[in-house]
Amino acid sequence: MNTRLFSMIAALGIAGFAALPASAEAIKVRLAKQFGIGYLPLTLIEEQGLLQKHAAAAGLEVEAEWLRFTGGSGMNEALLSGNLDLAAGGTPPMLTIWARTQNNLRVKGVAALASMPLHLITTDPEIKELSDFDRSDKIALPAVKTSIQAITLQMAAEKYLGEGRHADLDAFTVSMGHPDAQLALLGGQSEINAHFGSPPFQNLEMKDERAHKVVDSYDVLGGPHTFTVVWSRAEFVEENPEFMKVFMAALDESIAFIQANPEEAARIWSEAESSPMTQEEVVALITDEQTRWTTTPERLLPYVNYMARVGLIQQDTSDWRDLFFDTVSGAEGS
Repeated sequence: MNTRLFSMIAALGIAGFAALPASAEAIKVRLAKQFGIGYLPLTLIEEQGLLQKHAAAAGLEVEAEWLRFTGGSGMNEALLSGNLDLAAGGTPPMLTIWARTQNNLRVKGVAALASMPLHLITTDPEIKELSDFDRSDKIALPAVKTSIQAITLQMAAEKYLGEGRHADLDAFTVSMGHPDAQLALLGGQSEINAHFGSPPFQNLEMKDERAHKVVDSYDVLGGPHTFTVVWSRAEFVEENPEFMKVFMAALDESIAFIQANPEEAARIWSEAESSPMTQEEVVALITDEQTRWTTTPERLLPYVNYMARVGLIQQDTSDWRDLFFDTVSGAEGS
């Protein structure tokens, strides 16, 4: 081999070596979700390995730990203590920690997951409207005074019972995870005679001939509203910009998959959650005309404005973009 040819091959070899990607950077992230079909996008991300897929495409390595909570307050405590990176739940717990931390940790929303109606269900034939509840009744919901169900119940009380009566039903509420609340409501062996739940639990409850709906959150809010949302600390978001791009890409893919393949999404979710519902019932939930799978928030301002007005939080805003990082703040929200 002549010297000139050897030099050319060597140069190509060096150039080829230089073009190889650097070794993947390992990122450990802890994510949390709760129970229900409202977390379907996150279930697909976990079950389909979408974080790892998009991380690999970006030259990253992600180690994801998925945690399960029954309410938003526990997730907020974990987030504040540094034991959780991404929380997912109803909107009021996110708004609560947003208001508490704007002068320090600056917790904000990362993206919405879904808009869904929430129903207050009872098996008591004497209860037709909110004014029929009394101290002998017990309403199960994920977290007293802090969950989206608890705040929506307060807003409903103010709307249907009158101004200044928003807290009238608080004394009747009991903190309980949705699976346990469903069992308590339908089992007949508990003091629980109402459940402010979410899909699919409210749908399963309505299959019981004793059950009927008292409140619909879409009626209270005046239309579709975000039910589930993801939030995080500014420190984590700002220190991990490449991972946040990976997470959003995975979330966008999961939502696109739901919209294009509701039957397969239903099968994956049912197996992951060991759901007692039939395939047809889960598909019906996913494709319900009142359900919207979107990362763009809807009707968050009625919640934050109400919570600020009655003193539940000390911050308020007239712009939903103040509540979110730039992961979605460029979208047309409400």
